[in-house]
Amino acid sequence: MSTDINHLRNLPVADKLLIVEQLWDDIHDSDEPLVLRDWHLEEAKRRAIDLDANPASALTRDELWKLVDGSDG
Repeated sequence: MSTDINHLRNLPVADKLLIVEQLWDDIHDSDEPLVLRDWHLEEAKRRAIDLDANPASALTRDELWKLVDGSDG
């Protein structure tokens, strides 16, 4: 699939984020099967192994939001 998205590049970041959010919602609501590439699965396995080996490396929800925007979620 080839889509020309050059007209989207000039949009403000807030508008781009709204579009991304709408696309993710659409993907979530779709009945179409999601095809994962082998490297996606391998990366997920690697991260799971890393997390099992070092659970303290994970962030809580509150820690994540503090990093993102300084809020408490």
